[in-house]
Amino acid sequence: MIIKELMEKNGITAYRLSKKSGIPYMTVNDICNGKVSLAKCNSETVYKLSKALNVSMEELLEPFIVSRPDFELFKSNVCHSLKELGDIQFLIETIKNDEINVYYKRCWYPECLYLLAMVDYISRLNDIPLCTNYNKIRLLKLKKKIYPVGVELADIVSNNDKIKDKTELSAIPEFLRFNIIESEVRNVI
Repeated sequence: MIIKELMEKNGITAYRLSKKSGIPYMTVNDICNGKVSLAKCNSETVYKLSKALNVSMEELLEPFIVSRPDFELFKSNVCHSLKELGDIQFLIETIKNDEINVYYKRCWYPECLYLLAMVDYISRLNDIPLCTNYNKIRLLKLKKKIYPVGVELADIVSNNDKIKDKTELSAIPEFLRFNIIESEVRNVI
């Protein structure tokens, strides 16, 4: 969990966390505002903060321990999971495990929005109502369009912007809504 979420959950301010943990207020404030990474803090600081927030050190550091895979690999894994599980089971597992919110809380927005687009797309194909748990996330959009790596390479090699335009025209609407250009999710080997 992110430290701000833990503070909110415990109903405590940065000042109160400072007093409860014995960590200087400026240090706590810098951690809360992202000026200092919790992952770079010494073990004593992490220990005192975790104790004051009633969580283990591991829980407090979890966002920094998990390594982020390459986005193309992530997309491939999602598509393979869809192929292996089938549409309905994929939806059930993804929503049950709340993976979309997990990525959102880690600030992994491309992964979060890709998975949400996949859930929405598969829901549409199977005439299943959209899961309303993600309505706030559906309002987001990536600032920069993400194209498949093959399209990016073709654009660079050919120096032809029409390749990207053509790819956008065939993009799946649920992905395009988030500025993710994706036209094929089932053709995986």
